[in-house]
Amino acid sequence: MNKYRSHNCSELRLKDENNTVKLSGWVHRKRDHGNLLFIDLRDHYGLTQCVVQSGTEHFKILEKLKPESVILIIGKVLKRSKETINRNLSTGEIEIHINDLEILSESKELPLPVFGEPEYPEDIRLKYRFLDLRREKMHQNISLRSKVISFIRNKMIELGFMEFQTPILTASSPEGARDFLVPSRLNPGKFFALPQAPQQFKQMIMVAGFDKYFQIAPCFRDEDGRADRSPGEHYQLDLEMSFVEQDDVFSTVEPIFFDLFTKFNKGKKISKAPFKRITFKESMLKYGSDKPDLRIPIQISDVTDIFKSSEVKLEIFKKQIKKNSIVRAIPVKNVKDKSRSFFDNLNEWAKSEGADGLAYISLVKSKESFKALGPIGKYFSEKALNELMKKCNITDGDSLFFICDKQKIAEKISGLSREKIARELKLIDENVFEFCWITDFPLYRYDEDLKKIDFSHNPFSMPNIKYEDFDKVDPLNILAKQYDLVCNGVEISSGAIRNHIPKLMYKVFSKVGYSKKNVDKKFSGMIKALSYGAPPHGGMAPGIDRIVMLLANEENIREITLFPLTQNAQDLLMGAPLDASDEQLKDLNLKILKK
Repeated sequence: MNKYRSHNCSELRLKDENNTVKLSGWVHRKRDHGNLLFIDLRDHYGLTQCVVQSGTEHFKILEKLKPESVILIIGKVLKRSKETINRNLSTGEIEIHINDLEILSESKELPLPVFGEPEYPEDIRLKYRFLDLRREKMHQNISLRSKVISFIRNKMIELGFMEFQTPILTASSPEGARDFLVPSRLNPGKFFALPQAPQQFKQMIMVAGFDKYFQIAPCFRDEDGRADRSPGEHYQLDLEMSFVEQDDVFSTVEPIFFDLFTKFNKGKKISKAPFKRITFKESMLKYGSDKPDLRIPIQISDVTDIFKSSEVKLEIFKKQIKKNSIVRAIPVKNVKDKSRSFFDNLNEWAKSEGADGLAYISLVKSKESFKALGPIGKYFSEKALNELMKKCNITDGDSLFFICDKQKIAEKISGLSREKIARELKLIDENVFEFCWITDFPLYRYDEDLKKIDFSHNPFSMPNIKYEDFDKVDPLNILAKQYDLVCNGVEISSGAIRNHIPKLMYKVFSKVGYSKKNVDKKFSGMIKALSYGAPPHGGMAPGIDRIVMLLANEENIREITLFPLTQNAQDLLMGAPLDASDEQLKDLNLKILKK
């Protein structure tokens, strides 16, 4: 028999009545009923109620013992009386009468409670993360993460993928974020970079002739933290396949996600394969975002042409349109019972987000025609109203919100407004996981700060244009075989069919200012590999953290991460980052210049 336990704290049932058992765990909670002391004993698996009578040596010891101390008890399994059965506990029909006791480890006064799960300041929770992780919700989240990773790993192996580990110390790569650099002791003055993603290595695995690769890959990016993004590191399901097109990747991945979310979804509905496909252009128009939440029953429309016509007399919009602004309309159904403050508050909110405001009209039926109420209602002819009704699918009792601005701002504000309105009116179905693919991303974007063309997504993606036609088209109009997988407004993964043709790779990089010499120097391994016969290949990299966030119904990534950093990229538990000692700096040929 195990020295510390015959059973865990979730195992015992009525069938074990009168058996003598041995349990070990943490003192979760104590309840003193005068002549009896009840102890809820907790381990990784669950809780068991234990009881000791007053007047005994064990009673005196347990009475003084602080919560979260670790004890071993030996006792008899007894049936609880009918009125004391706890139906919320798997062991709720029994309790253990303590006959013997050993204190394995005493706890000091707790800096935060484990029982009760109250909200506590994040700095305290992260500084004492080992205590925070004992709390039921956190323990379940981290256990869920482990189960999700195991499920994914088994699925990938079933599908014939081979698991490989790519290097952690590597060269810098343009993945869109700052690198973490590691100084080389043996090569003074030179630095490794921690991988932002195993992008180049996984492509070279395909060039090496392995057909399907995956790993649960750690990735490192020196970027600011957000609710859905860790500031230092994250994990992703990195996968790549040879001799595939976009449809092949989709048909492989969709069943994995359907099965994964079916197993861990807690009763929610899930999109069935094939998942909906939306082009980037369509997504930015209809949803104002490239990661649309399809649970929201609102679609945005472009109504610039209607506002340009003589049927609308709103001069302030017409002047903006002449300066290359556009007009987007956000329809809202059945809000005739909403007060003026609802509309005014949305207008003020839009201003706080950087817009000039949200204009609006409300439709009411008057005999056989419709009237537009609201601050700008008088500027629309009957014909203009009919056109708006048809285009935006609105009728009596509905409203339209308008944003007029440059395309980038109009898309952003209309998308945020769609989400804001949906939350205000409680239009989001919380019992659904809605998946979709966003496809056909632009290969390039114009960087307003640098005043130059740059990559909009992954630079190693295959352009949706032939080599011969590449110079005949405005680079900003070139699309790529890039795609994102989105669920409930969260980008779970990005991916692409890769550019495996060296001469096309040089051409693609030339548009952002890279010479052939620059490409050969910066991506020597990749370009060399592609020059010796590379298969067409593609893949993607779903984020483990965001998947678990969705399944756990958490809004902050730190709630599903074992030992996360703070928003400022600090490890409060271990005290990192730390100053380097003089000896360490000397070994690395480094000197710290203090400001």
